[in-house]
Amino acid sequence: MKLCKRFVLIICSLMLLCVPVGAEVVDKIVAVVNDEIITLTEFNTAFEPYLKNIEDNYKGKDKEAIINQAKESFLKRLVDNLLIEQEAKKAGMGIVIKDEEVMDVIRDMMAKKKSNMEDFKKNLAREGTSLESLKKDIRSQMMRIRLLRREIKSKVIVSDEEIGEYYNKNRQDYEGKEAVRLKQIFLAIPAKADKKTKAKIKEEAGQLRKRVLAGESFELLAVKYSQGPGAAQGGDIGFIEKGTIIAAVESVAFNLPMEQVSEVIESGIGFHIIKVVDKKGAGLKPIAAVREEIKTKIEDEKLEKKYEEWITSIRKKSFIEIKM
Repeated sequence: MKLCKRFVLIICSLMLLCVPVGAEVVDKIVAVVNDEIITLTEFNTAFEPYLKNIEDNYKGKDKEAIINQAKESFLKRLVDNLLIEQEAKKAGMGIVIKDEEVMDVIRDMMAKKKSNMEDFKKNLAREGTSLESLKKDIRSQMMRIRLLRREIKSKVIVSDEEIGEYYNKNRQDYEGKEAVRLKQIFLAIPAKADKKTKAKIKEEAGQLRKRVLAGESFELLAVKYSQGPGAAQGGDIGFIEKGTIIAAVESVAFNLPMEQVSEVIESGIGFHIIKVVDKKGAGLKPIAAVREEIKTKIEDEKLEKKYEEWITSIRKKSFIEIKM
């Protein structure tokens, strides 16, 4: 569970090279955070993907103002991130994020996108970032989460009364929808089919229905003859909510008794024979079924507020000088 929704980058501190008097200065400090600094080179490197995104996608006349606003906001994130790292060190937490932990997260991301490392890197490049930059992002978030668990999460408590109050105020979000689970045998009407062809297909559908009523397996006939979704699964197309299927089929499906085989239903695309094998009634989901979901929502809101209070207190007791 994410403790905060903000996205922060880690920028590793670089040592400024000593230069002789009169030599050209190639870098400058944009922020001092207690006894650490953020250089212009570091800032520009981290901000580059965001700048590219604005340049590529924002077409307004005030682009320069948008960029300056984004820079100001981004630098604030970098400062906050540095403060978090410093607090972790001061607290003696010894937070160490191992490379393998970071790679585990990346491997999960690759698995979800069904991507190999080469393609994953190419996608990152198209988005204006790199694998190393992503690693820094992930390491930063993991460090932040571990610190916040100690400093903030332990102070957040969600009571049963709060859960009940949220449930009652947001009952419309927990209204269940009426749904039926269907099995279907479907014979498609070819494009530009004439009346004779349609009549023949309808007759074939009628013969299949008679075979079901005579005792043959609906599922086996669906596997053999159905041209619709779920044919390989015996015609099972799963739970269907109202308003999501062809009107002609829906009007029959939601009035058909369980396990009863429908008449042949004609629609604009073909002929359907359906059987309802399960039903879910509309109505309010019980609070027990959504308790954890509600608790998580309330907890996230409280964590966000606690984080703001905590980071504000850290800023107040720290020496921060912005030079950009």
